[in-house]
Amino acid sequence: MSGKARAINASSHVAPARFRVGHPGQKVHKLADVLALPTLEAAYLRLVSQWNDPLGIVPETDEPATPFSSPPEALQALDGPSRMMFLDLVTYLPDDILVKVDRAAMAVSLETRVPLLDHRVIEFAWQLPTALKMSGDATKRVLRRVLHRYVPPALVERPKMGFGVPIDQWLRGPLKEWARHLLEPSRLERAGLLRAAPITVIWDEHQSGRRNWQYALWNVLMFQAWLERWHGE
Repeated sequence: MSGKARAINASSHVAPARFRVGHPGQKVHKLADVLALPTLEAAYLRLVSQWNDPLGIVPETDEPATPFSSPPEALQALDGPSRMMFLDLVTYLPDDILVKVDRAAMAVSLETRVPLLDHRVIEFAWQLPTALKMSGDATKRVLRRVLHRYVPPALVERPKMGFGVPIDQWLRGPLKEWARHLLEPSRLERAGLLRAAPITVIWDEHQSGRRNWQYALWNVLMFQAWLERWHGE
């Protein structure tokens, strides 16, 4: 890990709890990458992407058209936050969040519902001006006002909490040898589906602690594990 990243990570532990973030050094690296991009859409795509150059690891392919590469013309009439909300609604929400909820629920035969995605709620929310949705660092303003009627403020005005798992630590600890086996350059090259060199670079950076590449590596590892199982190796 670089000296700057170590300093940023160390300072995060002495900051007030409300200002603490996970992996601050990694977030600074990502912020620097984002600020160099020419458009809001390009910056948003970088923020939600695990690989900045996916074609660099998958040879002889082209990325399919997406709302990022072929956005609806009407999207340009919206303000910046609304454009990002729309992209979230048609990409990240159905392709990531809802997929995970459905898989986890169906694995135990649990029927789940997402009432905030009722079409009437969505239609109402889209009619609200951006200032009623967010202002400065305050987000979900209308929803917070409703919640204040029914639950204590301490349950509403609190930092966002995710459900992440420590993949970064696992790949340097109990899953290291399993991952190393799947990411061996000879194995990657023999399959001929992924380029070994860039994957080896981020594996080495992750193991040294210079960068946290947990999600990019995990994507490759899941593909490699599936491929190995499919071939019966």
